[in-house]
Amino acid sequence: MPEIAWSDGRWTHPPAASVERDGDLLVTAVEGSDAWRITSYGFVHDSEHALLAPFPDGSAVEVEFTAAFSDQFDQAGVFVRVGAERWIKAGVEFADGRCQLGAVVTDGLSDWSLAPVPAWVDRRVTVRVSRDGTAVTVRAGLSGEDLQLVRVAPFAAELDAQAGPLVCAPTRSGLQVPLHRWRTTESDAGLHP
Repeated sequence: MPEIAWSDGRWTHPPAASVERDGDLLVTAVEGSDAWRITSYGFVHDSEHALLAPFPDGSAVEVEFTAAFSDQFDQAGVFVRVGAERWIKAGVEFADGRCQLGAVVTDGLSDWSLAPVPAWVDRRVTVRVSRDGTAVTVRAGLSGEDLQLVRVAPFAAELDAQAGPLVCAPTRSGLQVPLHRWRTTESDAGLHP
């Protein structure tokens, strides 16, 4: 699976700091960084730190990071962007006192799904997003273990999209997330093994 160099991506919004160390990219988020559109909360947040590269139909992207989270809404994962009102974020988020595996799919308005994964705190996690024709498929798991299905969302083949690592810190300063790998490969062969 080919690695994508950190230098091959472009930030949607630059983080407070990003430093390469021993192959990892250590990303320090700006306080208040997040991505959300309107639903339930009434606000628009368009300040996420997403390092993006082209994401053509028929491909998949994987991001590996350590979920070193402790404050409300600390998060990292994969961001897929078509435009300001159409995007997906998927990964691990610290919500309501524990790590949660989730996805936000936005097409004008955001939705949000979560499932608790408390054992993932301070562990290496891999999030994979695969694009194939009519959908994106999100999978995630502890690195080195089988990935579980998280979400299937509609996504037309003709959409011009970019994807890559995401880090956000909506409620605090000082969140630093080590990103370990950013890879690309062909899309998944199917939804189920």
